[in-house]
Amino acid sequence: MASRADDGLLKGERQQRILGRLASEGRVVATELQAELGVSAYTIRRDLDELADGGRLQRVHGGALAMARSPVATTYAGRGAQSVAGKREVARTAASLLVPGGVAILDGGSTALALAEAIPPGFTGTFVTHSPPAAAALAAHEGVEVVVIGGTLERRAMVTVGAQTIEAYKSISADVLFLGVWSLHAEHGLSEGYHEEAEVRRVLLGRADRVVGLVTADKLGTVAPFRYGAAAALTHIATERAVPAATLAPLEELGIHVIR
Repeated sequence: MASRADDGLLKGERQQRILGRLASEGRVVATELQAELGVSAYTIRRDLDELADGGRLQRVHGGALAMARSPVATTYAGRGAQSVAGKREVARTAASLLVPGGVAILDGGSTALALAEAIPPGFTGTFVTHSPPAAAALAAHEGVEVVVIGGTLERRAMVTVGAQTIEAYKSISADVLFLGVWSLHAEHGLSEGYHEEAEVRRVLLGRADRVVGLVTADKLGTVAPFRYGAAAALTHIATERAVPAATLAPLEELGIHVIR
């Protein structure tokens, strides 16, 4: 038999009310729902947990976010075929932040690969990467020294992962990190589709003075299963010129510099 809340709403009706608020506002706060629906904090937490378990929303501390799952393909080849023009645009923009003679960490991913290919002729500097495809592209630039980080190859992402990779990065302090981004949400933060890759990226966030997220338009405002850092861990975002200002405003409010 269906359960009924203190205010007479069936549980299903109450949860539909929550989903309706999410659809219109993109987020809900547990204390506000408690006051609006006239039920206990425990009831609201249970409703949010049940909806999260059913894949209807993304649970965060103090409430929930509307589910906007990242459209990123689950294979390396598939990701390489997505948003090709956008990735090239992001790469050209990010290349403006390169420091001649400096040390940069280049993450894995197809946008990072596009950045390796976009390095201007005659550039000199050092790149550290755990991405074999990126290392090969970097090697085409005569003035670039390439340091390759070893570990266990994650074939779905074509990067090395695991304890060896993480320990190697802990000994490096770079001028700039160019971070491949699977999903970026102002409130939920940075998240990733593969657990091991997320653990490497968690460490990368603390290894450079500037942290530049390489973010195509389709990854903004989305979430993925494995969170590894706050959005504010980024100092810069390189993205596409066509992204609406309203989409970027919540990130700029966090103090992130947007370049495009």
